[in-house]
Amino acid sequence: MKERKRHLGDTKHFCPVVLKENFILQPGNTEEAAKYREKIYYFSSAEAKEKFLEHPEDYVAHKEPLKAPPLRICLVGPQGSGKTMCGRQLAEKLNIFHIQFEEVLQEKLLLKTEKKVGPEFEEDSEDEQAAKQELEELAIQANVKVEEENTKKQLPEVQLTEEEEVIKSSLMENEPLPPEILEVILSEWWLKEPIRSTGFILDGFPRYPEEAQFLGDRGFFPDVAVFIQVDDQDIFDRLLPAQIEKWKLKQKKKLERKKLIKDMKAKIRVDTIAKRRAELILERDKKRREVSNVFFFKTGSHSVAQVRVQWHNHSSLQPRTPGLKGSSHLSLSKC
Repeated sequence: MKERKRHLGDTKHFCPVVLKENFILQPGNTEEAAKYREKIYYFSSAEAKEKFLEHPEDYVAHKEPLKAPPLRICLVGPQGSGKTMCGRQLAEKLNIFHIQFEEVLQEKLLLKTEKKVGPEFEEDSEDEQAAKQELEELAIQANVKVEEENTKKQLPEVQLTEEEEVIKSSLMENEPLPPEILEVILSEWWLKEPIRSTGFILDGFPRYPEEAQFLGDRGFFPDVAVFIQVDDQDIFDRLLPAQIEKWKLKQKKKLERKKLIKDMKAKIRVDTIAKRRAELILERDKKRREVSNVFFFKTGSHSVAQVRVQWHNHSSLQPRTPGLKGSSHLSLSKC
């Protein structure tokens, strides 16, 4: 075995063709081997072996050793294990990129959704959404502006592309991404500058066995894979306080919303009573005016008539009535 190692080529057990073309250290297959200048080279595939045999001088070192690609690290671990903090510190120390895989997915949707997607970001249950809807309807009835945080801005429905819908589904349902989506995303880091020649720590990927299998099938080989293991109690101590505070805030908002709904209903009830009272007063005043107008119409000028009572001496004005000697006559006249 030691003798064989001494006769390995410049790329050792890695494929020289993949290193030259993609700047990736991909282990070669011992079944696909070739000898050149008394050194053995292993290749990733029969096609790579054929390319090497056609122009071997393009894939071997001459005056200087072949340049090794930058460090590429996959960092995985459970939520709350501290992998993101470790990844940032390590990336800063090694002067390479730190990439949070799920944050990259969120950024691809954020311009349209305007908020992060996933079960941990869905704060409103069906009951809470119904309560918010009721509050909005009551606010319209009461002609009041509601300043609740989550009802200030109604996000319009967005039209996502097919790729964006797949990414959203992966985040919402905790499902692996299909190969065609992974190809687009991972190619940016393994094959394109400036990350290609700088290196990176890929935080939180692969997430599922299917995604790990894709790395091998596609030839996106990391140089190191680090899995952070932490005691469950440590994770509870890190995550539980923040979750409790989040729950308390949620309960506080829920109680405030209930009180607001109660106050809004009371205001609507008072406003309704006041409105009805005003309507009744208007109706009463209207009826009074109608009755007054009818009375004036019937009496006409009699309302200002003056009745004159005149005692006339019928002896001077008209013949005396027989049998009424010296009687007076009552005369009514209008003026």
